[in-house]
Amino acid sequence: MSVEEFSQQWAVDISVGGSYSLPKWFDPQGRPRTFACRTTRVSAYRMMVDVPVVGRVGDLIKPYFRDFGNFEGRISDTKSGRFLLELEMTNEMRETFLNKLTWIKEKQKDPSIRDSRADARIIPGSPHSILTLADGSVQKCFIIDMSVSGVAVSSSYQPEIGTPLAVGAVVGRVVRLLPDGFAVQFVEKPSRGELERLVVRTAPLRWVGSSDAAPASGLVPARA
Repeated sequence: MSVEEFSQQWAVDISVGGSYSLPKWFDPQGRPRTFACRTTRVSAYRMMVDVPVVGRVGDLIKPYFRDFGNFEGRISDTKSGRFLLELEMTNEMRETFLNKLTWIKEKQKDPSIRDSRADARIIPGSPHSILTLADGSVQKCFIIDMSVSGVAVSSSYQPEIGTPLAVGAVVGRVVRLLPDGFAVQFVEKPSRGELERLVVRTAPLRWVGSSDAAPASGLVPARA
């Protein structure tokens, strides 16, 4: 089925984070690479998933999603930054999953569910952004979540701890490696109101942060 056909079918618009691996993608130690992902539209038969690395039509994927669990399916269509996954499961499993979808949708509507941390994590409306590295090169990335103090991303690029880079227009350093990506701490905290606008970018722009942490490509960091 195509993405366009799926958009005309009944499904639940729901955002659930998870992780997945692709055939023939390995880390330097020869282990399968794991990437972060997030659903955008889900039915009991298929799901649309935002991803940092798309894969190919026909690839067998076995993703894991928080609140959903483990799945198995094949990619039936791809678009920029996303794929459509055809779910392989028994009729009994489909019925159980449909009930769970309905329950999760109602749970997400509950206004009493809040993140009470001082620097609450935010899931951006669009998960795709860019990394600008010290040599001025640019890599695509997927935003797992973010706060005014930093951001967790997933990308085909694998940095080392301490690497300076810009996520969107905000400068930071890699402070932690994650199973499906890495965490970046911002040099200077942007305001909460400006966070998503600055972090979620599709083209290189000026950075927010101090000059000693900015990529060494000659661009001058700016406070936006």
